[in-house]
Amino acid sequence: MDVTLRQLSVFVAVVDHEGFGTAATALNMSQSSVSHTLATLERSLSGEVVRRTTPARPTALGEVLLPHARATLAAARAFDAAATTHHDNDNTEPISLSVPPTAARGLLPSLLRQWNTHLPLLEVTPFEAVDDEIEQWLENGTVDAAILIDPQPAPPGGLHVATDRYEAVVRTDHPLAGEQTIDLADLLEDPLLVTTSGFEAPLRRLHSMAGIPFRPTRRIRELSTLLAMLEAGLGVGVLPSLAASMLPNTLTLVPLRPLLERRLVLTGPATRPWHPSVTALIAASAHRPGQGRPEA
Repeated sequence: MDVTLRQLSVFVAVVDHEGFGTAATALNMSQSSVSHTLATLERSLSGEVVRRTTPARPTALGEVLLPHARATLAAARAFDAAATTHHDNDNTEPISLSVPPTAARGLLPSLLRQWNTHLPLLEVTPFEAVDDEIEQWLENGTVDAAILIDPQPAPPGGLHVATDRYEAVVRTDHPLAGEQTIDLADLLEDPLLVTTSGFEAPLRRLHSMAGIPFRPTRRIRELSTLLAMLEAGLGVGVLPSLAASMLPNTLTLVPLRPLLERRLVLTGPATRPWHPSVTALIAASAHRPGQGRPEA
């Protein structure tokens, strides 16, 4: 089998841009060249990888091969960047970074300021991702770096960039809104609304620590929808303290007992060599006052 990087780039672009014309524009190719290149790949694979629909979607074979194509292209980008950096120590190739929504609002702005100071030529493109998707995106090559939450085991070379804690989210007119701290059991009188986007597992652990059954009234996938429902007075919630910047004026955070914290770690992938700019990014992040602890 003779598969080229160009074929893989076309395959990924058609899937990501959901069509041949939009992929051609992104790749600066003609649409006929995109179609021909993908057809050549499919002949080599003895099977179609993309459904010719609107929008274009991967076939079953395409779904299997897509993460490998992304990882191969990411490794190739890192290879090129490492070769260039070897000859030019000031070279900084652009990289992509996946972050959870709460970190995108509550942590990323300060990190970007730090990176702009120490690496003014480095272009970092952030992608907000559901917590459960972040590690998958990192390992399949969708992004070059990520901020992971409580990674186990700790990624070698990663950097601990922040710690926050889980707190109650209530309306500002709620009886508990003015308390300095409350017990998790104090929330039992209200419906508990939970987002399934990465927070259900830690909330189960928090309830276990408090000796309270975990019985959410309603599960909501999107964090923005959860906040809207809390704002409407439909219940109470529990979110990390970094979510404070996302809250409307009608909602507030109240510290909880027992204390449950989460660690946020900036890292590259565990299954392939890092892009050189990721290494530079982590080195620059270590300059943040009070932050920056290398992982073992």
